[in-house]
Amino acid sequence: MTALLQTHALTAFYGDAQALFGIDFEVHQGEMVAIIGANGAGKSTFMKALTGLVSTQRQQISWKGQAIGGLAPSDIVKRGIALVPEGRRLFPSLNVEENLLMGASAGRKGEWNLQRVFELFPILKEKRLQPSTSLSGGQQQMVAIGRALMSNPAVLLCDELSLGLAPIVIKEIYAAMPLICAQGMTAVIVEQDVSKAKEVSSRLYCFQEGQVSLHGTSSSLTQEQISKAYFGMPDAHAAVGGDA
Repeated sequence: MTALLQTHALTAFYGDAQALFGIDFEVHQGEMVAIIGANGAGKSTFMKALTGLVSTQRQQISWKGQAIGGLAPSDIVKRGIALVPEGRRLFPSLNVEENLLMGASAGRKGEWNLQRVFELFPILKEKRLQPSTSLSGGQQQMVAIGRALMSNPAVLLCDELSLGLAPIVIKEIYAAMPLICAQGMTAVIVEQDVSKAKEVSSRLYCFQEGQVSLHGTSSSLTQEQISKAYFGMPDAHAAVGGDA
């Protein structure tokens, strides 16, 4: 089966500094895949590379079998890849509804519109005319997710989905994920909470110093294996769990 989104020995640089060192990754239609790793492991750089925010070589990223590395972010969104960025990155001069409508600018047709987003996150309908900066962190994260969904993506990339949020808000955000993915949407989630990452995903990748230090089916990976890969301990650089 051809992967929906795949990277091939992906590298990325910030000037002369290399951040990614040969990342091989794939996600298939309908999967929810999690990425974990310590700060500075390259997780956010990887997500930016997938969406054209960091320059890559053309053949290093493929979408439905076609090379898309190095395309402009707007072109990547139009193909069906949307990012919920770390830190949410809402437009401070726009209200909630205007921020959501920005997501529809890609022009992709689909089931996600303002009504669907408001059904998913009812609090946003109540606050739709308020400045986005007036919302709580959790509500701003809902806006960021809703904005991405408004582009009607085939793959939803979520960078640090629960970072800085209260446990009750994290629970609410993750409760929405099955509803988001119910119609076959694919999701890739960067998550700081390892237990949560294992719980919600079918497969898991661990990044360490810009490389994949561990990958496998989430249910098969042990805490010991993950700890070794997460902290860069010896004998961690191996594929575990079969089909990853």
